[in-house]
Amino acid sequence: MKRLLASVSIAAMVIAAAPVSTPAFAEAKQGGEMIVTFKDDLATLDPAIGYDWTNWSIIKSIFDGLMDYKPGTTELVPDLAESYDVSPDGLTYTFKLRQGVKFHNGREMTAADVKYSLERTCNPATQSPGAGYYAALKGFDEFQGGSAKELSGVQVVDDHTVKIELSRPDSTLLHLMALNFAFIVPKEAIEESGADFGRSPVGTGAFKLTNWTVGQSITLERNADYFKAGIPKLDKITFQIGQDPVVNLLRLQKGEIDIPGNGIPPAKFTEVMNDPTWKEQVIVADQLHTGYVTMNVNIPPFDKVAVRQAVNMAINKDRIVQVINNRAVPANQPLPPAMPGYDKSFKGYAYDVAGAKAKLKEAGLEGGFETDLYVSNTDPQPRIAQAIQQDLAAIGIKANIKSLDQTNVIAAGGRKDGTPMLWSGGMAWIADFPDPSNFYTAILGCGGAVDGGWNWAWYCNEELDKRAEEANAMTDPAKEEERAVAWGKIFTDLMEDAPWVPIFNEKHYLIHSKRIDGPAGVFADPIHIPVNYDEVYATDAQ
Repeated sequence: MKRLLASVSIAAMVIAAAPVSTPAFAEAKQGGEMIVTFKDDLATLDPAIGYDWTNWSIIKSIFDGLMDYKPGTTELVPDLAESYDVSPDGLTYTFKLRQGVKFHNGREMTAADVKYSLERTCNPATQSPGAGYYAALKGFDEFQGGSAKELSGVQVVDDHTVKIELSRPDSTLLHLMALNFAFIVPKEAIEESGADFGRSPVGTGAFKLTNWTVGQSITLERNADYFKAGIPKLDKITFQIGQDPVVNLLRLQKGEIDIPGNGIPPAKFTEVMNDPTWKEQVIVADQLHTGYVTMNVNIPPFDKVAVRQAVNMAINKDRIVQVINNRAVPANQPLPPAMPGYDKSFKGYAYDVAGAKAKLKEAGLEGGFETDLYVSNTDPQPRIAQAIQQDLAAIGIKANIKSLDQTNVIAAGGRKDGTPMLWSGGMAWIADFPDPSNFYTAILGCGGAVDGGWNWAWYCNEELDKRAEEANAMTDPAKEEERAVAWGKIFTDLMEDAPWVPIFNEKHYLIHSKRIDGPAGVFADPIHIPVNYDEVYATDAQ
């Protein structure tokens, strides 16, 4: 279970430099390789754009931010920053940068790179799905609107000091500095690669990209100049692309690979868990996860609340949980149960076929309608979509399943006219920082309803956005419980508009070979999902 952080106090503070050695690895040898497999290719390794679970951990291994989390935990620690202080009013953060940190191209990172990276993410031309997270930065609106050429709230004091000013207090600011959208990139590499930077990324991270053969493989090699002593342990990681998850599980059992990245296929789950040899190689952990169906509120008839409510009532979530071997619990709200703000008393929409039909009648669609349901083509997602399809057919909705590779589903969801309905499975939301705001800003807030964004419902409620700002402005730890309640009410009120059908909250299952290991949490890191590649080391086991 994730241990959640309290909000950062607005009282003045100075955080000392975090140690960069890793004594827990003293017994782990340097060297070795690892092979990870994925069914589909990655869309990008650009930290300003990449935002799905397959590229998440890889991006985190190639790049760094001012802040990070202690491995295996949700404890914030300075990263590229060696220290920071916060003004008493919570509006000014001053970060002192580590000296001597180098990009993979050999150039030393400076405060100017921090400013450039934040401005690049916030620039609408970048089409970053995370730009909205940084709306509290001073000058954000002017910069986004084109009336200013820079973010006035990000100031270079000297080569190793950057000051960040906010237009309003934001209790999530330090988390945002650990989020991939704030990872530091070199301007010259962006200018050299242009739109191809996501295929030839240059960061300061533990690993550097040495090869990407589209549709076949991605190779990372150890960054010998990495500023953290003893990290990484592995010399090389190869990501093999394009094989079916069942085949990849068999390859693991034959000793050919180390991690099947798409997990344990449902068809093989019982077999694996009943095999004592392989069961001990399975990592099981709770995660802050919600799988959901989105309905695009701009595409008729989903522009009608009653239709969206009907869909919520039509889907049998208990049956869907059975499809994935009961590795989840049914959900009734966007927040997962372990997240602060989760409302245990909220009932949501019960499974009610007759009630769903009545809602369609209320919307003037008693005879039903035809629509499209987009889904990733990796098992069990198509089978879950078929279960949803059957449930919708029972109330007169004919849903045509559009089964595509994950990258294309994400791209379609990011277009305003792209997808009437989308099942998020394989791309479902897992918290990238442990705060309820993370389940709103990018996926349900107005800032995420943009081209290339992750608000696939294209839902925008300005009143809720205002309440979200007010909740984030509660930076006093004494108001932590009040803040959680405020966030919880945002999500339950949002469900009256029903832009989503929350389906389930899933547990994390990962299987790996005996050739690799790592400290506690490495294969179930709450932030470096699904694997903290920086912390993995090779063993002598076969």
